[in-house]
Amino acid sequence: MKQRTRIYSTETQKAQMWDRWERGESLNAIGRLFDRSSSSIFGVLSPSGGIRPRERKRSPLALSLQEREEISRGLVAHLYLRTIATQLGRAPSTISREVNRNGGLGQYRANEADKAAWNRAHRPKPCKLKMYPSLRRVVVHKLRGHWAPEQIAGWLKRAYAGDETMQVSHETIYKSLFIQARGALKKELLQHLRRTRAIRRSRHHTQKADDHGRILDTVSISERPASVEDRAEPGHWEGDLVIGSNNSQIATLVERHTRYVMLAKVKSKDSETVINALIKQAHKLPRELYKSLTWDRGSEMAEHKRFSLDTNIKVYFCDPQSPWQRGSNENTNGLLRQYFPKGMDLSEVSQNKLNAVARQLNERPRKTLDYETPAERFNACVASTG
Repeated sequence: MKQRTRIYSTETQKAQMWDRWERGESLNAIGRLFDRSSSSIFGVLSPSGGIRPRERKRSPLALSLQEREEISRGLVAHLYLRTIATQLGRAPSTISREVNRNGGLGQYRANEADKAAWNRAHRPKPCKLKMYPSLRRVVVHKLRGHWAPEQIAGWLKRAYAGDETMQVSHETIYKSLFIQARGALKKELLQHLRRTRAIRRSRHHTQKADDHGRILDTVSISERPASVEDRAEPGHWEGDLVIGSNNSQIATLVERHTRYVMLAKVKSKDSETVINALIKQAHKLPRELYKSLTWDRGSEMAEHKRFSLDTNIKVYFCDPQSPWQRGSNENTNGLLRQYFPKGMDLSEVSQNKLNAVARQLNERPRKTLDYETPAERFNACVASTG
């Protein structure tokens, strides 16, 4: 059997692959462009964990190829090393070390010396998480608590202000997870990220494919007051259903001003059941902290008028196929998939479990809140209404 010839990618092709990967294209799509299999593209991207390596640059202090060629010509002309150094404006010791480490007076070759210097210069910067065990232990603990790297980095700035040894960027955490050669964080910690993948990739914008039915007498989101739109005041919520297998679902509610989350067990997604669950949740909060609710146009909200009459809460509806108009809720639903993966039977999840998950989400620091937690912001709002 004839062995297939291995195909190597040029640097230009690799750069194009990285460009497309960063734009969010799939391995299959990139492979079709280069007439390669997806596994071939994966082989190019995976050594750095799907994170594009920084372009290597020469130090301005290093000898250039042109200078090395001048050294080579000087040696052929039997010039003294000190004379060559003077012509190049370099220290004699620099020229002496260059010649001695690359074959000596009789064997020095400019191209070979330049390649050798480039290879010697490839020394990875020590990973901060490997250098500081205390920092690594805190990061590992937070990752196991399902904190995102960006949340960890922001929280560290607040919790250890002024202590540089306890600061780390979220990119460093991601790189330490996906680039195992760093040896700082174990690969098993990847399972605690919101999205578990073998390599890191660009974020994808997901949206629902249809309108989920038509509802009568709806008030469009375009009629929502400006104070709701700019999150200037608390009490305005976004909601949706997270769907599981066997016709199971969870109602999710997120307060726009504080990003506070509430979860409710819903036995069925018919409108009567969902509205009853939403009314029950609404009565748990002070009136000042529940003024409006924004939902998509799913049929579960067909009885929205009953909800408004019972709670005196206005309901606004997103435009068809426009989930980004409930951005806080969509983000929260993505976080919940960490706890309740797609295909899971949500009917087996108790309300106590939902409360525990909501509590964990509310106690995570959020970048958009300057790394305060939703619980801190929401409790401050509750106190101000008391």
